[in-house]
Amino acid sequence: MDNFVDEKIPFSMPFKLTGRNLFLLLGLGLGIVAIGLDVAAGRFLNLPASLFMPLVVCALVAAGLGYVVIPALQKLKVGQIIREDGPQAHLKKAGTPTMGGVFFVPAGVAVALLWSRFNSDVVAVSALTLAYGFIGWLDDWQILRRQSNKGISPRMKLALQMGFAALFCLWLMFHNPTISTNIALPFGWVLPLGLLFWPLACFVLVAESNATNLTDGVDGLMGGLGAIALLGLGASVASTSPELMIFCACTSGSCLGFLAHNRNPARVFMGDTGALALGGALGAVALLSNSLWILLIISGIFLVETLSVIAQVGYYKATKGPDGIGKRLLKMAPLHHHLELCGWLETQVVGIFYLTNGVLVLMILVLTGNS
Repeated sequence: MDNFVDEKIPFSMPFKLTGRNLFLLLGLGLGIVAIGLDVAAGRFLNLPASLFMPLVVCALVAAGLGYVVIPALQKLKVGQIIREDGPQAHLKKAGTPTMGGVFFVPAGVAVALLWSRFNSDVVAVSALTLAYGFIGWLDDWQILRRQSNKGISPRMKLALQMGFAALFCLWLMFHNPTISTNIALPFGWVLPLGLLFWPLACFVLVAESNATNLTDGVDGLMGGLGAIALLGLGASVASTSPELMIFCACTSGSCLGFLAHNRNPARVFMGDTGALALGGALGAVALLSNSLWILLIISGIFLVETLSVIAQVGYYKATKGPDGIGKRLLKMAPLHHHLELCGWLETQVVGIFYLTNGVLVLMILVLTGNS
């Protein structure tokens, strides 16, 4: 009888999960979706109303600006302060420039304003986006100035968020008097809220911006999720709010351009400057287009990340012993850090989150008839 030797046959994956490959796949996927939606809507050759063209233009503009701004941030020594109690693998990222939102957020906003010919709705959401970006910049600057993880006080941050949200809602109330205080729901259902719509509107802006801020914590994560969510929201409101579609496509494209520098291993972080701005942009567009239920589904990842923090804090407080120390529900919150500490690679976390958010967006496009 022949002797059989159990030999290990080397196996090489045809696709390696790297930050570069994830970035290329995401860019290709969003481009194909944008072209497909443009063709289906008969606007592919109609550049002023295109979804694909502003996406590409802003991606190129933001990516190009990164080559100029990132070296300037390095010279200014605006390096990220890394939490010592976080994943140990993140400690090597200390010193990586932060505040990347200072170049990709204005890039998307500027092109959107020009592309829409300064449409009043686009001006309003752009102002709210920049205002929330300013709050984030203040927080980032204080963190860098103090060389600690503590920026402006939570109370001041919340007050500024609430203040800008109230101003946006005030503009919405007087500039768009026809806006319904009924919340549109799927399948033609309507939820009448009356005056309760306005406190809900403020809550949406504050909650969405804080949710996107919590999600920003892994190379390429919030940049890619922001690009997916914004393109999905833009496609969903295209038939009723074409100007807001352009704004979303531009901001999505600027996220893609930023991702060229932020993919793993990141050369720059967006900081609160970018993360708060993206949440504000999503919330403002949803309010103006009466598509809050769409925002809720598209923001599924952001919601889960926020709930993971709330659950962690709540469980810790509820299980405090006589020594004042409680138990932890997760190894670390938000969820993406828990997964890292469970042994997931950063690129695995990012890839799964991208895929999940993409499925949520496709589901919305089917439900709203944009498939």
